Order: sequence, then structure tokens, then C-alpha cells
Amino acid sequence: MVINPISPTVDFDQDGVQHGFLKLPYSHDQSAWGSIMIPITVVKNGTGPTAVLTGANHGDEYEGPIALYDLAAKIDPVDVSGRIIIVPAFNYPAFLSGTRTSPIDGGNLNRIFPGRPDGTVTQKIADFFQHQILSRADYVLDIHSGGRTLEFIPFAACHVLPDKRQEKRCVEAMRAFNAPYSLMLLEIDSVGMYDSAAEELGRVFVSTELGGGGSASATTIKIAKKGIENFLKHAGILAGDPLIEPTVNLDMPDDRCYVSCETPGLIEYTVELGEEVEEGQVVAVVHEVTRTGRPPALYRAGISGIFTGRHYPGMINMGDIVAVIAVPV
Repeated sequence: MVINPISPTVDFDQDGVQHGFLKLPYSHDQSAWGSIMIPITVVKNGTGPTAVLTGANHGDEYEGPIALYDLAAKIDPVDVSGRIIIVPAFNYPAFLSGTRTSPIDGGNLNRIFPGRPDGTVTQKIADFFQHQILSRADYVLDIHSGGRTLEFIPFAACHVLPDKRQEKRCVEAMRAFNAPYSLMLLEIDSVGMYDSAAEELGRVFVSTELGGGGSASATTIKIAKKGIENFLKHAGILAGDPLIEPTVNLDMPDDRCYVSCETPGLIEYTVELGEEVEEGQVVAVVHEVTRTGRPPALYRAGISGIFTGRHYPGMINMGDIVAVIAVPV
């Protein structure tokens, strides 16, 4: 049996706060015997549930890292009942380069689970989380935003699951996170996702999309920080009740919720995120840029609902997402 080469410098079973690394040996031109040092914090106090909190599954998404580095610096184990495992920059090579995927092997960490212990750098990270992190978890929160190529209304999300009791627990945790929007997310392709890996192990899993455009705002960071605290209170790891404010519950019933680009060019949106749209309404036009005088291509909503996500920034290519539309419930 091949053993994963990643070694933690923290003891997952030790009480208190430990700041350390997941040390992944990586030999390359600049460091023959080097290692990738992925920051990790483990906070434990007695017995209780374990929550795993991750950011930068994609390296150009920043609300998660900001909120989790902040939490790791402030958390007091006296306030904890159970254990919190914090990895602010999950795909650390991608995070350092500000890219969605790893600059080392091109790996998209959120499409490569369960990984391989003898695979690429990204596959090794996935394998370690599959067998050493998710195996310890009861609750899993993976904080995403749109990165450099998408922008969303701020939502927490979970999925329709075969096990309806598990689905109910995920929905309850999603609502406890209490983003401005709460979405039953229909994935374009869930194969290889961290989400799927956690759900298949029976864990309570919640994800988010909290903005986009390759940056983070004061508003989205505030949503992330409050949501993390709410999530930990819901899990019983922090004392007190979650602070619940109004949220808009959304669903994605089928593929009509996605509009994809078939004509590359310069995109012009005709509606803003969060606006209501009607089926057949033009939500964007794409202008050809190779010559003047051509009429733009029109892109219409396939379903009535809330304009939930859009391409970012201005130029768009074949196959890119033009719009995501979700239905209020």
C-alpha cells in the first residue's frame, strides 16, 4: 500500500491550539529536497464534534482565507467544545499564485478527489484530506467565491442527496450559516469534488459562493466571518445560538438555470445580480470584436428567478457561463 507523503506537524488529538503545517515533500529546480508547507491550525478542547473549515480550494477566492486566517489568530480553546481543523489555503500552491488551479501541475483540487497518494502534488493533497481530514470530520465548511472569472450574489449552499436525513442536516447547517441567500445548488459536474467526497462519507457539508471578481469586499468578508461563527455554534462547538437574519431560499430545479456562451466576444449585461428575471428575458448580449457592424448575440433566461451568477470580467469565450438563475422557494 502506498503511503501519502504528507506529514502534519500538529497532533490532531492534543488539547489546546496548535499552529503548524501539512508538509508535502516536493523536489523541484529551486529546492531539490524542498517541501510545500500548507498552514493548518487545530483547536481542541475535550470531547465533542469536529468541524473542518477550508478556504482557497481555488486559489483566487479570498473570503475564506481572510476569515480563516483571522479565526486561527483569535480562537481560544476555552471557548471550544470539541475540535476545529482550520486550513485557510487548501490548495496552497494555487493560493500563492492567485490562480484557480495549481501552477505546479495544473490540478483543480475541487475536481480531483479522492486523489492519489502517489500522484501529482494536487492529487496528494486531495488524498490526504480524503483519508486524514474528512475521516475526522463531523461538519465540513468549504468557503468559495467566484474567483477571477465569476461573480455571485452571496449564498451558502448544499445539495440534494440520496440520504434525506443527511440532506436535512446539511440544509439546517446551511441555514445556520445564514448568508443573504441559501441555495440548493445544482452542480454542472460533481465528479471529483471535495463536496461529493465529504457527502459520500456521510458528513454535514456546506459550501458558499460569496462574491467574485478575484477579490473580496468588506461586505463579503463580514458574511464569511459571521457564517463561520454561526456554523460552529450550530455544530455545538461554540456556545450560544447562531445569529439569524432574513435569508432568501433558492432552488435550482434543472439545467435551465445555466446559460452558456456560444459566441465569444465582449459581454454586456442587461440585468444586475440579485434582480428578478423572467423566462425568455434577455440577460446579456455578446458583441463580436473582430469587426464592427455585426449585431450582438442575445442570451436569454431559461427560467424565471433571481439572477444569481455571471461571468467576470468583460471578455467571454465559448463555453463560459453567461448566467446562473435560481428560483425562490
